Amino acid sequence: MSPPQAKPGDPAPIRVLVVEDDPVAADAHRMYVERVPGFAVVGTARSGGDAQRLLERTPADLLLLDLYLPDGHGLQLVRALRAAGNGADVIAVTSARDLAVVRDGVSLGVVQYVLKPFTFSTLRDRLLRYAEFRATAGEASGQDEVDRALAALRSPQPAAMPKGLTQATLHAVTEALRGAAEEGVSAAATAETVGISRITARRYLEHLVEAGRAARAPHYGQIGRPELLYRWLSEH
Repeated sequence: MSPPQAKPGDPAPIRVLVVEDDPVAADAHRMYVERVPGFAVVGTARSGGDAQRLLERTPADLLLLDLYLPDGHGLQLVRALRAAGNGADVIAVTSARDLAVVRDGVSLGVVQYVLKPFTFSTLRDRLLRYAEFRATAGEASGQDEVDRALAALRSPQPAAMPKGLTQATLHAVTEALRGAAEEGVSAAATAETVGISRITARRYLEHLVEAGRAARAPHYGQIGRPELLYRWLSEH
């Protein structure tokens, strides 16, 4: 599929190829990318072979690449592309947490890793930072400018604080969440630990979920409505 046409005077969008074998995940990733200004999805591939064939006829600037593909590891695809002279950047989207794989990926041009499961805001942050890094051009005036260019790629910032929330309370809620049991903690328990109301605790917990730093899931215990439990995502 061809990317959307840019308006006259607008910079060309960053062309993204989504490589994901799970059709539900592929559709979600495509939808996420298309919601970020300045990016256009040029296609979706279900395997490494599909990705190679698509790239032969449709250029892409960036691959949103699942590392576990039905015909081989995602890094094998990256090696094949590099051997063929394709220098497209890669954001790995994976549940793999092996740091040896991360090191191998960096050497091949993987610029970011996004660990599954993730929220739209998490991917949006990585894409916007990649766009900022990609936009750097010219000659650096010194070490500081080089460091700033790399920081744009490597140092995601926390999501903007919603009105009414404070950094001090956010820190306290974050520490309570990080110290909770593996299965998670409720808003009521968090409120008791931090010394705030349950409604206030839930606002902070929901902010952490939206920022991609926590996950929530219903807990079915006693008869009645299920209770939401919040769990810190260690990859953040």
